[in-house]
Amino acid sequence: MDWLELRVFYIFSVCLFWTLYILKRYQVNRDILRDWGFRKPGFKRTLRFCLPFTVVTLIGIFGYEIFYNNGFLKWNLVPVLALYPLWGIIQQFLMISVIAGNMRAVSSLNMSDNHVILVVSLLFSIVHYPDLILMAFTFVMELFFISAYFRWRNLWALGILHGWLGGLFLYLVVHRDLWRELWMIF
Repeated sequence: MDWLELRVFYIFSVCLFWTLYILKRYQVNRDILRDWGFRKPGFKRTLRFCLPFTVVTLIGIFGYEIFYNNGFLKWNLVPVLALYPLWGIIQQFLMISVIAGNMRAVSSLNMSDNHVILVVSLLFSIVHYPDLILMAFTFVMELFFISAYFRWRNLWALGILHGWLGGLFLYLVVHRDLWRELWMIF
């Protein structure tokens, strides 16, 4: 994605693939969406659990923005905040439902929930290499998100928070214009 500057095609392809996979699995097992966390119950509890992290993150993001005066709230942040939660849902599905869920389910691994949370959070952080500040942010974010998921199994809240917090963090702290990056090839 980064080497070829084909973000729009990569993200669209990944989202399409995993959406089709989810739908195909749903045709075979009608309970799979609930099992994976695509459900209403737990939405509010998940948001409440993540509220301290969200508030601290927003204070940090906007505090950083005010201190360094990057000039936030440009028009191209709006489509990012509207669309990035969809990408956030896919990322959280892969990291939490697929990887953390399977690690938790495999009894031969003999891992506690805390070990799974730590390992998957570290893995999610490594995916964001080489940006060290982004790696630190994603590590802490995923610690909260997996903990919330293990309690209430709701991916919707986590994907939305991922999209909004991640979009703001990337735009205002890391100074990446995701909208421009998405369409860089054109």
